[in-house]
Amino acid sequence: MDLEFSPADIAFREEARAFIAANYPAHLRAKADEGEELAKEDFLAWHRILAEKGWVAPAWPTQYGGPGWTTTQRYIWSEELARADTIPIMPFGINMVGPVIYTFGTAEQKARFLPRILSGDDWWCQGYSEPGAGSDLASLRTRAVRDGDHYIVNGQKTWTTLAQHADWGFFLVRTDPDAKQQEGISFLLIDMKTPGITVRPIITLGGEHEVNEVWLEDVRVPVENRIYEENKGWTCAKFLLAHERTGIAGVARSKRGVERIKTIARSEMDGDRPLIANAFFKRKIAELEMDLTALEFTELRTLASEAAGRGPGPESSLLKIKGTEIQQRLTELALEAVGHYGAPYFRGFPTGDNATPIGPDYAHRAAPTYFNGRKTSIYGGSNEIQRNIIAKMVLGL
Repeated sequence: MDLEFSPADIAFREEARAFIAANYPAHLRAKADEGEELAKEDFLAWHRILAEKGWVAPAWPTQYGGPGWTTTQRYIWSEELARADTIPIMPFGINMVGPVIYTFGTAEQKARFLPRILSGDDWWCQGYSEPGAGSDLASLRTRAVRDGDHYIVNGQKTWTTLAQHADWGFFLVRTDPDAKQQEGISFLLIDMKTPGITVRPIITLGGEHEVNEVWLEDVRVPVENRIYEENKGWTCAKFLLAHERTGIAGVARSKRGVERIKTIARSEMDGDRPLIANAFFKRKIAELEMDLTALEFTELRTLASEAAGRGPGPESSLLKIKGTEIQQRLTELALEAVGHYGAPYFRGFPTGDNATPIGPDYAHRAAPTYFNGRKTSIYGGSNEIQRNIIAKMVLGL
């Protein structure tokens, strides 16, 4: 694994940095600085800019609209996005269902869905988790019964991120209740405007409407919207989760988070000496940086493996575990750094003690971000499940 950038890679880095500086929307920067909740059009604004440039799907093959970047260029791009602190591109279309469609879909499905994922014309959500099927996803109960050239779908999904904006969703459903758990599941693409779909908000501890419950009552889904074979959807699900877990690691943005904590720790609050002068806090930052460096090398090895034609394997579980643990430690350190100014407040509330933020600007979102970060070790397959995968696939236990 060569860790030195070539002259071509350095030139690409400069091109990427200049493009972001010239094209990232100023109103998105302002909203992020103020900690305002982003609307659907805010996310799509940056998506469409990158789509026009041809850079919105770095990992896609060129025949489906990808830029044809090397693994190193993709790594550099993620670094530059984190360095500029841009909002993320929503992963459900680009990073999740898109690769499933171009890997397992028919020619008609690819022609129908992939261009609209790239352009941002279709916003996607993920219908995996259920009230009784989260980490044990294979125990899902949402049923799809064949009725001619349609499926009739009934069931409930939960923790469906930003489903209130979604045009389409990709859902795991049970099509054979008598088969073994993983063998009776199918992968369906469902138009979220179909009669029988109800989206109900779940308000998080941070005060945001980010996740939802989705109810499906006699929802008719054309059989042509099934990806891959009936009862073989678990193959698609595993493929998608491996890619999702690799992305969840979030190394580049965690590096940005470390720099943000250092900035906070160097600041003087209430006339006290900077927190960075505290040896115990400085040690916590150093330990976090060492773990993050180790994770970065693991990610680079995974990317090198992909470049050699091997898809993400059990190492994606390792990336997911350590990446999310580091993200949670970052939010814990940030909350510790802001001290009493981290008392939770919810910007959208019209009245109450938390209606008006107090203290320095960087303290305003520390508590809500900490609360929101508790989920990272659960979604994408809980870290406990990932340890089981590593024990079985790597250690042979």
